[in-house]
Amino acid sequence: MSKAPIDFWKLSAAGNDFICIDARGGSLDTVLREPRKPPGLARKLCARGHGIGADGVFFATRPDIEGVADIAALHYEADGSECELCGNGTGCFTYWVSMTDVVPNRRFEQIRILTPAGVVLGQNLDEAYVRVCIPTPEGELTDLRLEAAGREFACDFVITGIPHVITYVEDVEQADVDRWGYALRHHEEFQPRGANANFVQVLGEGEIALRTWEFGVEGETLACGTGSAASAIMTALREGWGGDIVTGEQPVLVHTRGGYTLRMAFTLDDDGHIDDCCLDTPVRLTYTGRLHPDYVHELTDC
Repeated sequence: MSKAPIDFWKLSAAGNDFICIDARGGSLDTVLREPRKPPGLARKLCARGHGIGADGVFFATRPDIEGVADIAALHYEADGSECELCGNGTGCFTYWVSMTDVVPNRRFEQIRILTPAGVVLGQNLDEAYVRVCIPTPEGELTDLRLEAAGREFACDFVITGIPHVITYVEDVEQADVDRWGYALRHHEEFQPRGANANFVQVLGEGEIALRTWEFGVEGETLACGTGSAASAIMTALREGWGGDIVTGEQPVLVHTRGGYTLRMAFTLDDDGHIDDCCLDTPVRLTYTGRLHPDYVHELTDC
């Protein structure tokens, strides 16, 4: 493997941080195409104190089928597992590809991103927010009663690209997210994959506070895009919110652990079908960098 340096961008969306690397040139093909290597590569890059440090890493690749999308994204979690879809991560990916020549001349235009969960639409709205429109949610389950961590939880469940269980608390600040989140993430109801565990406090109509325990990171994160989408939708259904919320004209406001507010809009038709799901997340570039050739060799020669 060549010891050529690798350039990267480091970005954050509502406190979730991600590394973005352009893999279209072919220099990483031998690594990304060998199943055992990408997980190790991701773990090393995401390791705080040893690598760059992040919640996940994205590689931009060319779509296998020409014309289906503008760019393809491979995403690996900090533990090395491949993730079908990450809302905040796709927001960072969108910002990166549109602000560079990865997808040229598309700074504020919609970009089609091929993910394992399907084609996702990303678009810079302004200098602060990026919109990510995700595939239609599926697998909704409501009014689950689950025993975990020595107590009973009233839960809902939905797949917004990846599976999420949502439970409701009176005060999200007092929720024992480490203990309860771990128990719900590994609950037998959601095996073998498991589910991300979301804890929601309803603040008022169209407004929630959220904390999320994420698989892949295996702990609480400062925000979760697909978790915000899942929690906003299922809370709206549980609470019976109507009007502009279910027509997509008024987004549900999601206040995250990291202190940021995400906006989640969707539509609900008379048959209860959920569609037009778009998440607005705040994205910022933290820094750009170049991996030293010796470190690249260490990463890829494993």
